Amino acid sequence: MISVEDARALLFKLVSPLPSETVSLADSAGRCLAADVVATRDQPPFAASSMDGYAVKAAEVELHAMFKVVGEAAAGRRFQGTVGPGQAVRIFTGAPVPDGADFVVIQEDTDRRGDLLTIADEPGEKTNIRPAGVDFKSGTKMCAPKQLQPEDVALMAAMNIAEVPVARKPVVALISTGDELVMPGEIPGPDQIIASNTFGLKALLEKTGAHVRVLPIARDTQSSLETAFGLAEGADLVVTIGGASVGDYDLVSDVSSNLGMERAFYKIRMRPGKPLMAGRLGQSAMVGLPGNPVSAMVCGYLFLVPMIRRMLGIGEVLQPFRTAKLAADISQNGPREHYMRAVLDHEGIRACDDQDSSLLSVLAQANALLLRQPHDPARSAGDEVQYLPI
Repeated sequence: MISVEDARALLFKLVSPLPSETVSLADSAGRCLAADVVATRDQPPFAASSMDGYAVKAAEVELHAMFKVVGEAAAGRRFQGTVGPGQAVRIFTGAPVPDGADFVVIQEDTDRRGDLLTIADEPGEKTNIRPAGVDFKSGTKMCAPKQLQPEDVALMAAMNIAEVPVARKPVVALISTGDELVMPGEIPGPDQIIASNTFGLKALLEKTGAHVRVLPIARDTQSSLETAFGLAEGADLVVTIGGASVGDYDLVSDVSSNLGMERAFYKIRMRPGKPLMAGRLGQSAMVGLPGNPVSAMVCGYLFLVPMIRRMLGIGEVLQPFRTAKLAADISQNGPREHYMRAVLDHEGIRACDDQDSSLLSVLAQANALLLRQPHDPARSAGDEVQYLPI
């Protein structure tokens, strides 16, 4: 058995950053920016009013000062003239500030009768003008790599970027194995269960940025597994779920080896998730996950997500562990790293009572994996521990 750290190092050697492609701005959210993009204009492209009011000369602004209103400026329609001494232009939020003006008196501080404007309340010192380029200037870069959030998409739109270079989505083929499995919505036999791991992993990997293909369940026969591997051809990563242990019906290792899989390692010194296998199968990386639902999902967080991030070219491949204070005592750990389902709240972090690797209900309640090092001694409430948010 190898450590989690060593397993990650070997897994990262199985994958590499994928080539880029160009997508429309509207389709770029959630994708990983593959090359820097550059603003083609200033924002705003002109000095603009930040309030509704009247544009005047700052030197003339004082309480009870009077002006003649000579025009109007609205968003998308500027005042074409120049503001002279004693003159004001009615202006609306977002409108270009007229030539000759350098102060906007907000309308609440004024009294207007016909074309005669009086500053009726103390106007203050704020000009209420956004300078040209105050948000960003032409040539401003958004730097890659970066997983694009909705705010990034809005910023690129303002930069006038219509097409975005992004990393190609890694294609992941998920193969659930076992005679005991049926798909959700089907009627299970008396000795069957629903295939749940596939759908949890699909959601996790798609959230990370992959394109996931769910293949038909492979039965516990060599021919069924061979068919499943054939359907996975072309994927960047092939993930099998179950069948990677040492039982009579655990055929993934033998079948994948017969198909030419070059094994990188088998078994990790951790819990849950010890019987994990990895290697290369043709042009694809391959990971064989354990069949227990929690084990598969924990391995998804620890191993598959970082592999996807590496293929996307994200700089920080590993999500850093954080620290929190224990909200309740925990007992001594055994000889393997233990990733305990836990709940983090305002009181601290608390390990869930039942850590059985088959209990999805416990995983669904958890929002963290509490890390225990091998042979970690008993810990008391208030001790600082490491955890990974999930």
